Amino acid sequence: MAEYAIWIEEWLDRLFAYGPVWVYLALFAACFIENITPPFPGDSFILAAGGLAAVERLDPYVSGTIAVVGGMLSIMVWYWLGRYRGREFFLRKNYKLFSAEDIHAADRLFNRWGPLILVASRFVVGFRVVIALTAGMGRVPLVSMIIFSAVSYIGFVAVVMYLGYVFVENLDVVEYYFRTYNYIAWPVAISLVILFVVYKIRRIRRKQR
Repeated sequence: MAEYAIWIEEWLDRLFAYGPVWVYLALFAACFIENITPPFPGDSFILAAGGLAAVERLDPYVSGTIAVVGGMLSIMVWYWLGRYRGREFFLRKNYKLFSAEDIHAADRLFNRWGPLILVASRFVVGFRVVIALTAGMGRVPLVSMIIFSAVSYIGFVAVVMYLGYVFVENLDVVEYYFRTYNYIAWPVAISLVILFVVYKIRRIRRKQR
């Protein structure tokens, strides 16, 4: 099995020949892209950055800040699309699988559980983009979106970088557990989406009877 964290760490290490700025730019790009084109191994870049920080090739605080900013910017793109484009579009179209009623349900969901959902969002594999879109369509205030999402991203990046920092000699082991978790979490996420679609179809058919 390819050990992404080790390969990425070596690749980032080679970038030092062109200056540390390029390494930080690569980290930023990886953390931004992971929410634009999932699944992308942004976690592995953060883990590798922690390992490089442990051997004093990167500054841990600069690396962590860049990872958080990259991830936050990409997730805010989805929030913006949901709030300023998606909401009115789906309300107007009122699709059967995603109706105006579902938009209002999202409003109620985020009014009640919004902070908790957003704080947990970075730790939820496969649903970060969906959560951001739904938060936008559910009209979560911009300040709340930024604050609670930032808490989630800071917590996640801190944990992953700490693991890379502490287990710098065994990044392949940490990476193995990350990949195993993703192998389990993604099928679960896809299954939940399928179950949701089946539920919606059955509900629509019952209403049509």
